[in-house]
Amino acid sequence: MSCSISRRRRRPREAEIPHGPDPAPLTTPDGRYIVVRGRLWRTSNPGLAPDVRETLVGDLMRARREVGTARRASDRDAERRAHEAVDVAKIALGERGPVWWDDGAPDLNRHMARTTCYAAWFAEQG
Repeated sequence: MSCSISRRRRRPREAEIPHGPDPAPLTTPDGRYIVVRGRLWRTSNPGLAPDVRETLVGDLMRARREVGTARRASDRDAERRAHEAVDVAKIALGERGPVWWDDGAPDLNRHMARTTCYAAWFAEQG
């Protein structure tokens, strides 16, 4: 397999950065991952009931805020508990832990898209 080295891009000036809502992340054709800076991140289980998903996302956001609060307070115990709460919510959402699909496909979470079975598709995305 050959690898290509991408050229370093110039960082845009503040005035060149588009403002407003972030565009939706690129999602793999099978819906299992989103792509962020070329890396695959597992999506939430689409089989979750909307109300369950909403509750879990709320739990996740609350736990993430608690991580920040604990860090600012230099409270290591509170930060550890908050990280544990983030992990619990992400597992319940299907973003961590056992995969939510049942066809035997491997979990490629955190892999670079260009090194996976999604490489050709990702290359076409430009």
